[in-house]
Amino acid sequence: MTKPRARPADDPRNTPVWLRKELLSQGYDDYAIRQLLRDGVIVRLRRGAFVSKGPHDQLDVVGQHGLLARAVIKQAKTEVVLSHVSGLGEYDVPVWGIDLTDVHVTRVDGKVGRHEAGVHQHCGRIQEGDVVTRNGVRVMSATRLALEVTTVVDIERALCVVNFLLNAGHTTPEQLRARYRTMECWPNTLPTDIVLRLADPRIESVAETRSYHLFWRCGLPAPELQYEVRDVDGELLGRLDFAWPALGVWIEFDGNVKYEKPLKPGQSASEVVVAEKRREDRIRRRTGWRCIRLTWADLEHPERTGAMLRRELLGQI
Repeated sequence: MTKPRARPADDPRNTPVWLRKELLSQGYDDYAIRQLLRDGVIVRLRRGAFVSKGPHDQLDVVGQHGLLARAVIKQAKTEVVLSHVSGLGEYDVPVWGIDLTDVHVTRVDGKVGRHEAGVHQHCGRIQEGDVVTRNGVRVMSATRLALEVTTVVDIERALCVVNFLLNAGHTTPEQLRARYRTMECWPNTLPTDIVLRLADPRIESVAETRSYHLFWRCGLPAPELQYEVRDVDGELLGRLDFAWPALGVWIEFDGNVKYEKPLKPGQSASEVVVAEKRREDRIRRRTGWRCIRLTWADLEHPERTGAMLRRELLGQI
């Protein structure tokens, strides 16, 4: 398991959230608070909760959701823990396609929660080890969080979350399975077993997870993941995202992120592209296999892409 890394002190996600009563205690009255809002000094996160505008505006939607979640926790009239999709930002999980409109928290008193005013209170039995503190806020452990997410989003989105947490070392397949066996009376758990069967810590990105989900959805044979190709001397030529050795095919995801990683000193983006092409040529000469590249656009048309892959891999229309 990875140890939590503290955020830098100047990270805008650390900016304090002030409640109205705290500002009043500092000598501000309601007129002064309204003036601070008009002057763009602070912004309102929700009724009665504010934050400095500068740090707030530096954040993406996930970071801003994290500040909103802290406001919800401070205003809660009972003890709650950040949970479900609202806990993902505390682990820096990519939240592709996940709705962050509502803040999700779980009551620790075991009483029935409610859903109102942008807050979804969950009721769930909390076991030892379920709750941790990250970035100064109480949040569900990565293991429980992964399982919770499978109950509120679809299989593809949940799989992206679970694979990230596995690949980052925040949880393990064994821990997920063990905690899953204790999920008595949890609602909406039908997809959970499917996600756990598909999840694999070797999958390194949202793009790879979505590709793998596409293969499963289309009924394709399961590929070998992170398949290593070496030359006759044993030198590594490349590690393939997905390979079907028996079919003589490998697939890689061709996203812009691959070419937007920090360049080496003196290296240009075009040189990165050329190097990737040479790598592909060396692998092809060594194996005799065909390479199929998928893009984000392909993933947005799963039926069409699935038909293409069936033709390329299995010769089926």
